[in-house]
Amino acid sequence: MTWMITGGAGYIGSHVVRALVADGQSVVVLDDLSTGDPQRLPADVPLVRGSVLDREVLDRVLREHEVRGIVHIAAKKQVGESVERPLWYYRENVEGLRTVLEAAAEAQVRAFVFSSSAAVYGMPDVDLVTERTPCEPMNPYGETKLAGEWLVAAAGRTYGMATASMRYFNVAGAAAPELGDPGITNLVPMVFDRLDRGLPPLVFGDDYPTPDGTCIRDFVHVADIASAHVAAARRLTDDPSAHLVLNIGRGEGVSVAEMVRVIQEVSGHTGTGLEVVARRPGDPARVVASAESISKELGWSAAHDIREMITSAWAGWQLRHPG
Repeated sequence: MTWMITGGAGYIGSHVVRALVADGQSVVVLDDLSTGDPQRLPADVPLVRGSVLDREVLDRVLREHEVRGIVHIAAKKQVGESVERPLWYYRENVEGLRTVLEAAAEAQVRAFVFSSSAAVYGMPDVDLVTERTPCEPMNPYGETKLAGEWLVAAAGRTYGMATASMRYFNVAGAAAPELGDPGITNLVPMVFDRLDRGLPPLVFGDDYPTPDGTCIRDFVHVADIASAHVAAARRLTDDPSAHLVLNIGRGEGVSVAEMVRVIQEVSGHTGTGLEVVARRPGDPARVVASAESISKELGWSAAHDIREMITSAWAGWQLRHPG
């Protein structure tokens, strides 16, 4: 069975590719390389450069590689950008997914894993977010992920595909330095960037109803995200009737201030302090996953802690920013 990974040359996608290959799976990558890097991929993994909106390319890849499973990761993912360009986000994330599903149905693909997000929940007012927590996304990005889950579920039921929608929480770390997060929009690389420039890390608000006043999040190592996809791929292969929606998180909250302190320790920048600025609109005080369902359904649990995430991310940052 061959798995097509859309967006497989990106930060998360390349980790999923390597994990599936290590599990003995046959893999082909489809990526438009708008943010992906071919150097992230193992040399023996075929890469097709193309868009998920290009039906001709999709049909060719599915046919030539005899694809029977898809992991759909390709998407636009910046919340602020989605507010500024909502129509583009719906086109890329929803119409792109619809095109992939249509091609998959015609090619008789039997398993489909969808990269979703905790952004579907919006601002949940609960200690632990379960898959039954109401979904009330607060921005176009979260809306496109929730609409994507609906599309995946409908296509799976109608066309006989086993499906899994995987709701990522806050992803960090790297399985190898060369696979580190190249952007600076997530908390960990954002702090690295400030520290490298001799600036104190920014904390957006310290007056939340939490023990130290800063937001609490569920940070999960990208290698654990990848292993969860392997577990989902195995389950869908073995159980063609499966239709799953699962959180991927550690089930443990860490405050932003605590994360920054560990980042400062790991990077050796312990004297920089913090700069507290105004809250960002729409930031909930606490978003922490319940990991009970994924443990029950897939036998999966996260294997890495916060310090491992940050240490691995720092190695990747130093590789890309020597000196």
